[in-house]
Amino acid sequence: YGMERGIISIMQKEVVMEVLRILIKPTGSNQVNSGKGFFNMVLFDGECDCENFKGKVLPGGVDTQHYYAEGMGRISARYMLEGVDKEGKPCKIFIQNDGEHDHGFLPTVPKVYTDSEALRWLEDADLVGHLIFEGDKLIISICTKDE
Repeated sequence: YGMERGIISIMQKEVVMEVLRILIKPTGSNQVNSGKGFFNMVLFDGECDCENFKGKVLPGGVDTQHYYAEGMGRISARYMLEGVDKEGKPCKIFIQNDGEHDHGFLPTVPKVYTDSEALRWLEDADLVGHLIFEGDKLIISICTKDE
């Protein structure tokens, strides 16, 4: 999927290092359209194959999307991955990724929790995420300003 642990420019303001790159595969959705907005829950699975972690998204991943009548939007995704860390040890990672639409750009603030000693530093890292569309693929890129 292109760059494994490369440098990424976020709105041409910050240069950060990619630490996780997750390919998302939507599996279904549930929606409701009310007078106050459109609400969508996208169910998904996926996989991660990068320097820090190799594994899959466990069943139950969901991205809750709120699009309000005035045009603003919010997302809140929660999912768990299972695989091996950069030292080859089995581990799990829980990710909560929240964001707000900002004129077509969707920066997110991921929170990462893991039982991996090698990746424990991600729990305290200053993380930023964004969505990458490559053809019909959706990729979540999680980056840090910490080295």
